[in-house]
Amino acid sequence: MIGRFFAFLGRVLAACARWLDAVRRIAFNLVFLIVLGVLVALFFAPGPQVPDGAALVLRPAGVLVEQSSFEDPLGVLRDAGAATGEVALADLLEAVRAARGDSRISLLVLETDRLQGGGLSKLAELRAVLAEFRAAGKPVLVRGERFSQVQYYLASVADEIHLAPDGYLLLRGLARYVSYFGDALERLGIKVHVFRVGEYKSFSEPFTRRDMSEEDRSSTRDLLDGLWDVFRTDVAAARKLDGAALDRYIADYPAVLAATGGDAARAALDAGLVDRLSTRDEWRKLLIERVGSGTAVENGESVTANGESFRQIGVGAYLAAVRSERPRAAEKIAVVVAQGTILDGEQPPGAVGGDTMARLIREAREDAGVKALVVRIDSPGGSAWASELIRRELELTRQAGKPVIASMSSVAASGGYWIAAGADEIWASPVSLTGSIGIFAMFPEFSQPLERLGVTVDGVATGPLAGAFDPRRPMEPAAAQALQLGIEHGYRRFLETVSKARGLSVEEVDGVARGRVWTGQAAADLGLVDKLGGLDGAIAAAAARASVKEYELTWPAAHLSPAQRLLRKFAAFAGLDAAPAAGSGVLGRLIGELETAAGELLRWNDRDHLYAHCLCEAP
Repeated sequence: MIGRFFAFLGRVLAACARWLDAVRRIAFNLVFLIVLGVLVALFFAPGPQVPDGAALVLRPAGVLVEQSSFEDPLGVLRDAGAATGEVALADLLEAVRAARGDSRISLLVLETDRLQGGGLSKLAELRAVLAEFRAAGKPVLVRGERFSQVQYYLASVADEIHLAPDGYLLLRGLARYVSYFGDALERLGIKVHVFRVGEYKSFSEPFTRRDMSEEDRSSTRDLLDGLWDVFRTDVAAARKLDGAALDRYIADYPAVLAATGGDAARAALDAGLVDRLSTRDEWRKLLIERVGSGTAVENGESVTANGESFRQIGVGAYLAAVRSERPRAAEKIAVVVAQGTILDGEQPPGAVGGDTMARLIREAREDAGVKALVVRIDSPGGSAWASELIRRELELTRQAGKPVIASMSSVAASGGYWIAAGADEIWASPVSLTGSIGIFAMFPEFSQPLERLGVTVDGVATGPLAGAFDPRRPMEPAAAQALQLGIEHGYRRFLETVSKARGLSVEEVDGVARGRVWTGQAAADLGLVDKLGGLDGAIAAAAARASVKEYELTWPAAHLSPAQRLLRKFAAFAGLDAAPAAGSGVLGRLIGELETAAGELLRWNDRDHLYAHCLCEAP
């Protein structure tokens, strides 16, 4: 009896297992068919159409970058957080330039609330094309719920600026404050051995000092004063304001607020910084009056806002439309982006890998259709080995008869400048940060903390340098001497490289080097930069050198795997790649900054531990 019962139970369980397996297979196949259907629909769906008389809408979400980095969109779901958000500057520039001469586009609408930053030079380039759009007789209208300094600098070029009645406009000036860990590390017994050349090479100072050195303070003051002068001059000119009045708004903001009873929006209006205060529905009504009612065209579909919206098209849909209409050119100019810390080996899009960049440059050189190369640099430097590897490939490209133009974005310093030295011409924005010609190495020693814990290290070696770079042991004098000699040799190599590229003597280069950071304007005055201008100017210069009139731009980038490409397309379709992190608090931002800084240090992988890196970032 019991045996029959267990046999029956076994048959029931086996049937349940078969049933569950069938359900699993059916569910899996349904999911597969749904995903396949979505991909087929995306592939065969007709491209978006540009409505006549529409407004081109720019809603940049996140940080302006030169090249979008690959970030696993499923990580957003796993971490229950929002994506950081990136928007490619080149896409915005291309869209605005195309719309300038497009009779279907009647005006441009810019909403800045989700813009988080991107460097003064990137903002200046976007401002310039917005000014060109206005010069073509087409208005630019801007609205913000509130304006940060970054957002307002971009918005200030518009014909009409709207601010929410309960919003604010805060201009604070520029500052650079650094956390110094020298005392903390000393109390912990951790020694950081630093080897460098150049009194302005300040990257290592946070690990060895408790305050800013006078050299770093002087250099930083000059940089911030130069950048801020550009900011205030541009804003005052665009808004037709007296510079002194703008200074009063910034320097005595409490008094400005007191004059309006604490009404920040009214204070901005009274100061002439904005033109109107409007709610969202009033803003929408105004735009409907200007371009008529219609649907919002973006990502190939039509949506409406609260049942009624103005006739508009977003940047993504507009670029898809105009690119499909554009005839293909036989000749190409390749734009290779070097963005982020320079690392050894292969790296994904949005980072600078020595092997990756060298391969991309080599492929462009060997492509008969590519007539010239532009390297767009937005990097504070990094591995000296990888920097030289990239520079050498640029030099070989020039020797092969293809012009090479370096275009500096917000930062092209230290290793970033080393790369630029391989070009025929160097272009920079007046507010780019560049120079920082110097080299350093850092090595931590944990022998004292380990001794306090009762951990001792002992052993044997066959030579004075065997085991010399063990952080558990005090650094051997011979190792320290070898590192310093290597640093001095690397610095001389850097000077000689720049000397040869710029037609200056080694002594002349040393006089403007020693780790000092310069603005693009100052670098041009010193002979470190050839021309002042943005990416457009650099591309035009490359075309002129190659004697090319009709050309197509290509953007070689690190290859994504098929799975990564599928994830990126799915993220764009689902909207997972566009949402910037929502209003994190001060503590969250501080922890995020520390986590990012620590992560960057852990990624450093120069094979000789020699770095050409600048402790600088674009405000």
